[in-house]
Amino acid sequence: MSIVALSELLGATVRDATGAVRGRVREVAVAPQDHPTRVAFLVVKTPLGERVLSADDVRSSGSTIRTATESGGWAAYAASDGVLLLKRDLLDQQIIDVHGRKVVRVNDVEIESTPINGRILLNVVAVDVGARGAIRRLSKGVFPSFTLRALLEKIPPRVIPWQFVDLLETDPARRVKLKIAYEGLAKLHPADIADIVEDLPRAEREAVFETIDEEVAAETLEELDPDVKVSIVESLDSDRAADIVDEMDPDAAADLLGDLEEEHSGEILKEMQPHERQEVTQLLEFGEHTAAGRMTTEFIAVAETAGVDDAIDALRQFEGSAEAVATIYLTGPGQKLSGAVPLVKIAIASPTVQLSELSEPYIACAPDTPQDEVAALFDKYNLITLAVVDEHGRLAGIITADDVITMLRHRH
Repeated sequence: MSIVALSELLGATVRDATGAVRGRVREVAVAPQDHPTRVAFLVVKTPLGERVLSADDVRSSGSTIRTATESGGWAAYAASDGVLLLKRDLLDQQIIDVHGRKVVRVNDVEIESTPINGRILLNVVAVDVGARGAIRRLSKGVFPSFTLRALLEKIPPRVIPWQFVDLLETDPARRVKLKIAYEGLAKLHPADIADIVEDLPRAEREAVFETIDEEVAAETLEELDPDVKVSIVESLDSDRAADIVDEMDPDAAADLLGDLEEEHSGEILKEMQPHERQEVTQLLEFGEHTAAGRMTTEFIAVAETAGVDDAIDALRQFEGSAEAVATIYLTGPGQKLSGAVPLVKIAIASPTVQLSELSEPYIACAPDTPQDEVAALFDKYNLITLAVVDEHGRLAGIITADDVITMLRHRH
């Protein structure tokens, strides 16, 4: 088993079964739908045109490629969107380093060459994003191979294992054919994804949001700079944007739609699910810099006569954010707010205990409270959530600490 660089394979002399030189390697191809890492074939430039040399027919690799077949049997090469061409699609391209949580540029590709039953099995194992790959390519043909090898040995490697690589493909049809789904990226924290997305050009940002899961996309959108967020949503089809906005917290969704052109936000609202559309539409009626403009309508409120077991049932059915369940609110006659119970108290209490016995004094504000006063309340009382009540004392929504942090970050 040995490692051969893509830059070494490109331009390599190809000899067929007769031993005669028949051409040079122009491309190295992987068919991801058949195998995610295995080289499927080489594209060989010959005097008669470009030919396909199956990887199964390769008997040795390096500066010279030897094959088990005669060139007369090599099929003419025809381009296909379902094939990953390593030179075209990787060299000098930006990719996502999932492990390093950043965007990097590919200088070379490392391919493992393994002898098996008289032939060579070629597998992509890593991409080179450091100086070694760049120097190898720039120095090819300039220095003798032994001199170049000695030079490269002095340069520390900087490679990313292939399993930590997410390709960036902006063409939707080609993404489908290559089955590029940004699976590694989607497993990162939304804040890390947001950092990566902000380093990408606009077209590649759109490509990411077209393919990652709607829930992950929604959480990532909430972490992005407002201008970037708007740019991404404007680039998406209305139905895809609606699928993502449906998964956002209502307050965040309302803030986003409020920053869009009215015609565009209207198209997205029309495509949203009825319940989510109603919640967001209500929030859009409030001033953005008020408590009502910052609140979410996703919270847990149970009757003041309920027990701990009722609160646990409500928690199991709740589909809102984790931040919103830090406090369970109690309501009395007329749905008026009457108490608040920290989640930690519920977690350690007996299921038969009445919630009213665990209730603590709550802090609340009116819907039109300026956001600076909201921030002051969080600071003064060390709040995790803040209740927003209407003129009748009914719970209209809550503001969470992460909403306040986001508000302060964007204000400064």
